[in-house]
Amino acid sequence: MVKLTFYGGVEEIGGNKILLEDRDTKILLDFGMSFADRRRFYSDPWLSPRDEKGLLEFGILPPIEGAYRFDEKEATIDAIMLSHSHADHAMYTAFINRKIPAYCGETTRIILEGIAETRSRGFETDISDVEFRTFRTGRKIRVSDVEVRPYHVDHSTPGAYGFVIHTSEGAIVYTGDLRTHGCRPDLTRDFVEASKEARPILMISEGTNIIGADVSSEEEVRSKSRKVVAGTEKLVLADFSYTDIDRLKTFHDVARYNDRGLAISLKQAHLLCKLRMDKKLKIPDVASDSHIVIYRKRKKRYHIWEEKLLRFDNVREASEVRNEQGRFLLVCSFSDMGELVEIRPEAGSNFILSTSEPFNEEREIEFDKFMNWLDHFGLPMYQIHSSGHVMPNELKRMISEIRPRCVLPIHTEHPALFARFMQKIAKIELPKKLEPFCPSS
Repeated sequence: MVKLTFYGGVEEIGGNKILLEDRDTKILLDFGMSFADRRRFYSDPWLSPRDEKGLLEFGILPPIEGAYRFDEKEATIDAIMLSHSHADHAMYTAFINRKIPAYCGETTRIILEGIAETRSRGFETDISDVEFRTFRTGRKIRVSDVEVRPYHVDHSTPGAYGFVIHTSEGAIVYTGDLRTHGCRPDLTRDFVEASKEARPILMISEGTNIIGADVSSEEEVRSKSRKVVAGTEKLVLADFSYTDIDRLKTFHDVARYNDRGLAISLKQAHLLCKLRMDKKLKIPDVASDSHIVIYRKRKKRYHIWEEKLLRFDNVREASEVRNEQGRFLLVCSFSDMGELVEIRPEAGSNFILSTSEPFNEEREIEFDKFMNWLDHFGLPMYQIHSSGHVMPNELKRMISEIRPRCVLPIHTEHPALFARFMQKIAKIELPKKLEPFCPSS
């Protein structure tokens, strides 16, 4: 009998951890951090977990015997399938028993390893010795009694996949995170076609945008940002996720269109250098591209990976940006705002926020502080963003086309709303955390 247990992703955005059992086979679909659960008990840096005991105590790590590197028991999980590299889907891979292989896209492996190299190694982030087994779209992966077929989908990070899982009772479709309005809607279309052909008994579907959908495309982000930068005489600052390579390419194009240098952080530069190994991504060369510069924060010590980048000829400091503000489009996140004290944006500068709006109280507090910085330095803010997640109507059409017998909504804070919206096109079941669900029952 096939059984699913949801250890995360239920009534929350992210934290996906789903155990699929079929006969003697156990597979984890994603193993991400639940930011909501972690925020309930911890607040970095004042109160951080010291080890895995606290995470287990509060259910932030699920109670799965034989899954972890620290419990000294034989591995009971046959494999982990990672849909993509975002922390809410992949971060807690750091805890897995090193005898359990982690399957993921080749690009996901590069991103996870690249991120790990820029972090201080801690027990929550240490992925050393994880056995990554990489795949490309359409490959058949046999894990004991179960066959998994990954299909590339469009998302706000490269190397994202949905899975068609063939079990003893029929096919199960897992969307991971996906969209139809990004740069590669054809990838998501391929996944939908494969899912439809499989005639699934069950679809585990993301529902992030069931409330608060922002209907705009990457091309709109590019067009609007071009206009903002073209109308700005002085410095333009922009905030976007550094693993969103589509967005980085968009702002690289905006900088080139306006004959500016896109000033990226050392961390972004390191990741781009790593991703150039994947020729399909067509990543610009950080070292030689005339419209990319590397912004160096002033600090006492640099890591080895940073020192390598600092040897490039296109490294710039705060004083250079301050003296030639009309030449730069500076990537500046909330944690980088301290640089503005040195840069001192001149009157006529602008800020482009290219991320989602805050969706919880903690992020609202941070956002208020961020706005205080913009207010102090006289920086108007333009919010120009395109979501990494599918819109409600597009998801409805997707489900109608795939025609699963049953749909389980996850990765949403509003599953009941999802159920009401979709009730005429499919049978909707609302999964409950820690309670097993059997498709055949």
